[in-house]
Amino acid sequence: MTTRNTVWGSLAVLCLAFFLGTYFTFAAVQGDYGLFRRIEIEAQSAELRVQLAQLEAEVARMEILTRRLSDDFLDLDLLDEQARDVLGLLRADEIVIR
Repeated sequence: MTTRNTVWGSLAVLCLAFFLGTYFTFAAVQGDYGLFRRIEIEAQSAELRVQLAQLEAEVARMEILTRRLSDDFLDLDLLDEQARDVLGLLRADEIVIR
């Protein structure tokens, strides 16, 4: 009877070790902190970096436009555009088509 108990005990330990190994392998691959989650987070991080770069470019563009509208800066192209738009001014060599 001791041989039979030893076989069943060894089999039980082996099954327990197999199921624990399977569980931890599954958790390492598919769990909250697993490989798939890490790949997903890295992809999301790359996407957010692209969005950050786009927003930084937009902010830089807005800062330039704001600076161009300040009293300390005179942009002749912007002044020409505003004069044409607001006052309806034209150059002598231009033709207006309406």
